[in-house]
Amino acid sequence: EKPVFVPLKREHFEAFSSGEKCFEYRPEGPRWNRDVCRVGRAVVLSLGYGKARRLRGRVIAYHASEAAAERADYLKIYGPGRGPVACIGIALDPDQATTNPNP
Repeated sequence: EKPVFVPLKREHFEAFSSGEKCFEYRPEGPRWNRDVCRVGRAVVLSLGYGKARRLRGRVIAYHASEAAAERADYLKIYGPGRGPVACIGIALDPDQATTNPNP
């Protein structure tokens, strides 16, 4: 089974890389749901769609939330009125995490 591919903007990719971020928020639907993002499935986080910077990990949690649709970072990307949000907990493989260069 192929890993779930998650393209990210730089700020979110770097936040995962440094350990500041461990949840990704996407509109729940055919691409982002409990079956696709089931706990234990492999994940590839990518800086955009390029192949130069990628991180590997696993889904460690999943839940759908209406409240997450009010998060400022979610609204900035998706805007209001998108319905339930897929909240996907991701843990990077141990050799993928880096220390925060700007503590």
